[in-house]
Amino acid sequence: MKIAYNFIFLLIIILTLSCSKKEEKVTILKEKNLETQMIEVYNQALKEFERGDVIYAGKKFSEAELLYPQSIWAPRAVLMSAYGYFSQGYYKDAINDLERFLVKYKNHPQTDYAYYLLALCHYDQIVDEKKDFNEILKAKKYFEILIDKYPNTDYAADSKFKLEFIVEIMASKEMYLARYYVQREKWIPAINRFKKVVNDFDTTIYVEEALHRLVELHYKVGLIDEAEKYAKLLGYNYQSSKWYEASYKILNKNYQKQTKIIKDDKESILKKFKKLFK
Repeated sequence: MKIAYNFIFLLIIILTLSCSKKEEKVTILKEKNLETQMIEVYNQALKEFERGDVIYAGKKFSEAELLYPQSIWAPRAVLMSAYGYFSQGYYKDAINDLERFLVKYKNHPQTDYAYYLLALCHYDQIVDEKKDFNEILKAKKYFEILIDKYPNTDYAADSKFKLEFIVEIMASKEMYLARYYVQREKWIPAINRFKKVVNDFDTTIYVEEALHRLVELHYKVGLIDEAEKYAKLLGYNYQSSKWYEASYKILNKNYQKQTKIIKDDKESILKKFKKLFK
């Protein structure tokens, strides 16, 4: 009887091991099959992308990723989908793909590219600094991430160039708001806006005018010392500027009179010279 029990127990173990081996084989076969399917769908998406049908291509790339998200092709599919949408101006779809990529595939070798494309999605939507300020801020944010985290890449080099343009746009918006307040004779809000340009955007083309406006407005409200302070700052940095000359005229009321006297003297000398030939 013991021999019979032992034989049955041994048989059960053999059957169990053989079943588990079959299950392992089936699982491996399924995984390989999924990867094959995924690559096939990816290639279909690539063909549609090359044909120019980015909407259908994007759907196929998403399908490829869902089929086998563990594959090295899955994050590539997301990036290809995002680029396809971006290339045709479907920025919202591209942004959705890229934001998902950055969350799902952290530390991926092409993370720098994802940030760059995401920054461009917002950058390319900037049309009017007065209306698209949210896009300006988001583009600025992602360009700064690239410069900070990936300083030695081509993406960072281009980001620096585009960031300079964004800073000019932001300064332009502040100048627009400051002039708006000046037109409505709201001097204090206008002064604060011009100060922001001087303090935060001192490398832009607007800083000279902003300094002059601060001279002008402080003089207007009776803060002569403050007006002189900004005039000195303007003169120190931009003495040959037309804005410095304008500020000088505000603080030196005799400037126009002196100019007129010199002009009158020239005219009188010319008249005297002409009389010699009469």
